[in-house]
Amino acid sequence: MIYSDTSHNIDIHVETAYLPEQSDPEKKRYVFSYHITITNRESQPVQLLRRRWLIIDGDEQAQEVEGEGVIGEQPIIEPEESYSYTSGTVLATRVGSMQGHYQMKTDDGQTFNADIEPFTLALPNALH
Repeated sequence: MIYSDTSHNIDIHVETAYLPEQSDPEKKRYVFSYHITITNRESQPVQLLRRRWLIIDGDEQAQEVEGEGVIGEQPIIEPEESYSYTSGTVLATRVGSMQGHYQMKTDDGQTFNADIEPFTLALPNALH
């Protein structure tokens, strides 16, 4: 599945995948990866400072994840350039969703949140 959003001239493109080899449905462990590409459409560089995720499983159980950067980095993204990374999450159900934002800082010191619209995490054929 592919999702895309544009906020504050920042394009956020998300691709998700179910990882059966790391999952154990009998123990209610469903592992998903998400590959994110962030493209800077601003006229100046931006730096990704922080992330905040709201992860909701199919039973409406929510968890928040917040912290500095992504995968241990606080990348600076030049105008019209992109930064990509892959991470993952574990759900107790076959279907869930994620949404959140990245806190970004422009070269001139302005900070803003680049919103990440809700996207679905689901086993293949779990949704009709």
